[in-house]
Amino acid sequence: MAWFKRDKTTLTIQEEKMELPDGLWIKCPNCNEVLYKKELEKNLYVCMKCDYHFRITSDDYIRILADDKEFQEFNANIQSTDPLKFKDSKKYADRLKQAMTITNLTEAIRTGFCHIHRIPVVLGIMDFRFIGGSMGSVVGEKFSRAVNMAIEKKWPLVVISASGGARMQESAFSLMQMAKTSAHLALLAEAKLPYISILTHPTTGGVTASFSMLGDVIIAEPKALIGFAGPRVIKQTIGQDLPDGFQKSEFLLQHGFVDIIIHRKELKEKLFQLLSFFPVEKAAAVTAAQTY
Repeated sequence: MAWFKRDKTTLTIQEEKMELPDGLWIKCPNCNEVLYKKELEKNLYVCMKCDYHFRITSDDYIRILADDKEFQEFNANIQSTDPLKFKDSKKYADRLKQAMTITNLTEAIRTGFCHIHRIPVVLGIMDFRFIGGSMGSVVGEKFSRAVNMAIEKKWPLVVISASGGARMQESAFSLMQMAKTSAHLALLAEAKLPYISILTHPTTGGVTASFSMLGDVIIAEPKALIGFAGPRVIKQTIGQDLPDGFQKSEFLLQHGFVDIIIHRKELKEKLFQLLSFFPVEKAAAVTAAQTY
């Protein structure tokens, strides 16, 4: 039969390779394992082979933490302006428009109400997709309003950080947010309300130097990069090699900068356990039944 004698060199590229839809598989950046996207999603975007925690969106964290995936967002329409008319390789105003279009968000943080195993909380979630999760004046304002809301309702505050630091396009306006957010957290402490800070990969710069490291309990995801300046800058500054694992969650836990490292699959349960320790829970539950 003629087809048995077919010359393999005549096979086309299309015949030799298996055609797969785009986005069906994802390669783990840590172990290079090729992962089926739907299975990865079921596993909360944690690599099934090496346990690497992929960076995820604010929507993903809402699905993981919020009861019935319900999140009542507030101050969603506040947007940054361009007070300095800043321009580098492109106009800052254009960067904002592009980020809004790509992410369908108005800023790098979302704030709102949700329940974690029936405990009401004010939840803030930074989203790295929006200009690297950078902190500008609106991020600082939304965070501060979230603190005020927690004080008003007498609810705990939980914030998930993912940021490259202060937003350079806003210069001093962004740097002032470090003091502003820290001052509001002092008011939260005076009200004797708990603040739980969750650090994800990466949490750096002015965010690390302000609200992300001021939690009553500081949680980190495994192997997250956490620090102020990057390792390369620090190495050049001090002129010395850095220890293995420098600025990773495990290194910070060993040196007392974070309280606990929690796997993403256990995050909701551990948060519930932590929130249950605080006496505010019962009072908050009564308030929630009346107002939420």
